[in-house]
Amino acid sequence: MDTDKINGLRMERQFLTSKASQAEYDTLYRDTQPGQNVYWNGFGDPPSITHRADFDDIEYNRQRQRRRILVKGRFQGGNLGWIEQSCLELFAGLSKKPLPDPTDKQLALLTLIQREGPMNIQLMKEMTGMLVKEITPVLHRLQEAFLIYEDQHDGEWDRGWYMFSEMFPDIDVDRYTRNEALVAVLQWFAYRHVIIDSRMAKAFYKLPEKEIKKAIAELVEMEIFVETGEGFILRKDLELLEVFVPKPIKSVYAMHRNDFMVKANEPWLKERFTHSYPDTLYYLLVDGVFRGAVVGKFRYAPEYEDVILDLPKDEAAARKDEILEAAHYFCGANNRIKRYLNMEIS
Repeated sequence: MDTDKINGLRMERQFLTSKASQAEYDTLYRDTQPGQNVYWNGFGDPPSITHRADFDDIEYNRQRQRRRILVKGRFQGGNLGWIEQSCLELFAGLSKKPLPDPTDKQLALLTLIQREGPMNIQLMKEMTGMLVKEITPVLHRLQEAFLIYEDQHDGEWDRGWYMFSEMFPDIDVDRYTRNEALVAVLQWFAYRHVIIDSRMAKAFYKLPEKEIKKAIAELVEMEIFVETGEGFILRKDLELLEVFVPKPIKSVYAMHRNDFMVKANEPWLKERFTHSYPDTLYYLLVDGVFRGAVVGKFRYAPEYEDVILDLPKDEAAARKDEILEAAHYFCGANNRIKRYLNMEIS
C-alpha cells in the first residue's frame, strides 16, 4: 500500500494538516475516547486533543464537564478518562470489571453510599473509621465495576461519590457485551488511524489481544474491514485510497504520552527510541511519522535533557530550529531543553 497516501489521510483525519472546527472536533473526540489531559503537564485539567482544534479545547471541554456532557470513569485497564455521556453504555460494555464477590470493605462503602447518599472521601473516613489510603483503592474498584460514580464536573478537589444508578438512572451498563462494544469502537479507531492491527488496539484500549482479534475477525467477515499486508483497513478507505491525493506534509509536532496516536503506538515507540535517561517525556511526529523523542526526567517540573532522532544526520541538522521550536511546545519559557542529539544547545 502507498505509505504517503496512508500518512496523508491519517494526518487529515487527525486534524494535523488543518485544525478542527467545533463540529469536527466533537466527532474526533468521540472517535478517540476516552479523552485524557496532557500527560504530566495537565494535572486537574480537562482532557485535550493537543494540536488538533482551531479553538481552546481545554476550556471547551471544561464547559462540557460542567454540563456533564463529558463524564469521568475508569477505562483502559482502570485508568481515568473522560467520555461523552451518550457513549456511557458502550464504554461500560467495553471496560466494566464486574464485582461478583465484593470484600467487606467494598460492601461497607457501597452500603454507606446507598444508605446516606453522595459523600466525599473525608466524610467516608469519619463515618467508617477507615483511612484514606484504605478507602481510595476500594472506591476505584467500585468505580471500575460501574457501581459508583465520582462527580468531577468542575475543578474542585472535594468531589462527591454517587451510586452510579442514581446518577445515571437511564443507563444500562449491561446493554453491550465486550465483543459488541469492541466491534463498534474499532471502526472509530480504524477511521482515525487508517491502518490498524490488534497490537495497536490492545495498547490503546488495554484489553486482551485475543478478544480484539475476535472482534476484528467479525468486522472482516461483515466486510467492514479488509485485511492487508500492513494490517486492517475499513473497506471504504481501501476504495478511497485508490483516488486519494495526499497533500505534502512538512510539520513537526510534540506528542505527549496521553495522546491518542502515541498510546496506540507506544509499545514500538518505546522499543525504537531507547535511551539512558529515566523518562521519555514526549515523542516527536515529523512529517506525519514518529521520528524522535524528548527525554529527561519527570520531577515536580519535568527536566528536559535531550532530543533524540532517527532522522538522517543532514536532515536533523538542517531542520534543527524547526524541530526545537516544536519540541519546546510543552516546556514553558523558563524550562528549556538542554541538548540536541547529545550536543549542548547554546
